[in-house]
Amino acid sequence: MGPTGVGKTSQSLAIARLLKSPVINCDSRQIYKELKIGVARPAEEELSQVKHYFIASHTIHQTYSAGDYEREAWDLVMKLAPSHEYLLMVGGSGFYIDAFTDGIDHMPPSDPEIREELARTAEDPQGYEALQFRLKELDPITWNRIDKANKRRVLRALEVCLSSGKPYHYFLKHTAKERPFEIEKIMMERPRAELYERIDRRADEMMKAGLLEEARSLYPYKKLPALQTVGYRELFAHFDGEYSYNEALRLIKRNTRRYAKRQLTYWRNETRTEDHPLLRPVPSL
Repeated sequence: MGPTGVGKTSQSLAIARLLKSPVINCDSRQIYKELKIGVARPAEEELSQVKHYFIASHTIHQTYSAGDYEREAWDLVMKLAPSHEYLLMVGGSGFYIDAFTDGIDHMPPSDPEIREELARTAEDPQGYEALQFRLKELDPITWNRIDKANKRRVLRALEVCLSSGKPYHYFLKHTAKERPFEIEKIMMERPRAELYERIDRRADEMMKAGLLEEARSLYPYKKLPALQTVGYRELFAHFDGEYSYNEALRLIKRNTRRYAKRQLTYWRNETRTEDHPLLRPVPSL
């Protein structure tokens, strides 16, 4: 695991070959078949080197949650385990990783009235900003961890706070599930300046690869939860005339850097493993 842009894809190929394992993707956006350039989906050449699961396996037109991932990934691992000594899971989606490794506790049932009111308020940018600050007041731990750009997740967390009277994080990993296998988490990191430079360069490369055209083709579906994502969201606003192309690109870089920072904050208590034997420089592919 590790922040966006750190180099998980190339490293995972080397480790997967070493362990003779497939790669089980744990990225909440690369699972969607309609999203390619903007989510840094591995290239076809990379996908052909090792068997991959949960890459372009679902559609943006169907809601998909961390709970869905836990169930499907669990079924897959149980199917693969008898023929593999090791299985490699790769991704940067903290909630998906936690869902699989620790399980998801029972959440309070949805409150339709609260959900409807929150959704109505969130339609206005200023209203959504006010809801974010409300979540910060009620549950600062979740507020520090959550992707603020993911409106659906923010509203769900706030709904739980308001309907239960308890912070959202109270229901997460309250009692971790036992798993019948050993789990070792390996976190990739780079010096902050180097990571940010890689993120900026990758954004430029995505634009050259056709991200603008990809986003334009997805524009009719811009309100879907899967498209509340850095890279697409800024270009949709550009198409709406909110700002120029150059400003959209600047915001993509800035917001991706901020997302990487939130990922690192989420994992700040994880053991750092720069010297792990599997994290040596990637050999030539």
